[in-house]
Amino acid sequence: MKHNKIGSVMTDDVVRAEYGTPFKEVARMLADHRISGLPVVDEDEHVIGVISETDLMTRQVLAPGEREPGRHFRALLTMTARRQAVKAKARTAGQLMSEPPVTVHADDTIVEAARTMAERQVERLPVIDEEDRLVGIVTRRDLLQVFLRPDAEIREEIIHEVLVNTLGVAPRSVAVSVTEGVVTLEGSLERRSDTEIAVSMTRQIDGVVDVVDKLTHRLDDSHMRLDNGTRQGVLDEWLRGP
Repeated sequence: MKHNKIGSVMTDDVVRAEYGTPFKEVARMLADHRISGLPVVDEDEHVIGVISETDLMTRQVLAPGEREPGRHFRALLTMTARRQAVKAKARTAGQLMSEPPVTVHADDTIVEAARTMAERQVERLPVIDEEDRLVGIVTRRDLLQVFLRPDAEIREEIIHEVLVNTLGVAPRSVAVSVTEGVVTLEGSLERRSDTEIAVSMTRQIDGVVDVVDKLTHRLDDSHMRLDNGTRQGVLDEWLRGP
């Protein structure tokens, strides 16, 4: 079983700026393309930074000669004075951008990208190739596409990839139902470790919202050393998660 890759949901026609792109041209690109941010690249298409609407707003609020900024922005200026001072005088994309950029590769999984977005609190991720060159961009909206998978498609993947291919059990040994992305597994498997693998793998299938575990087992092997190294490896890998 493999998760959907970033390459399957990313946008490959990327609006990008260069270091010397003027401030107003950046604002125009965002408005014309109705996007909230874009990557900044060097002459070799390497991503060197990212600009968001927030960066442009900070430039306007903290611009020299304007009225004194509000209390919230005075606090912001205190915490990141050097960086904000540069943005307050920014005339180009290179002066305005946030760096270093947070990026992903096209062969990273959607799960990995979603985790990166959440941890780094970003709205978009430039996608780079093996040589760190820009090949696409992925947004939170793109990642949400996995939750639009039909229930029937999710159910088929669970049956074939989890039950048959991994655990080697007959499909009819476990009843699999999927409703609005919520999976219910009901039935009896030989070992407790089998039930743990089934539930762990099912949780990590793209589009699964939650898993209701109604599985039972005939043998509790939780305190036994498994002789089958392959099975132990599968168990350890899937209990750790991606």
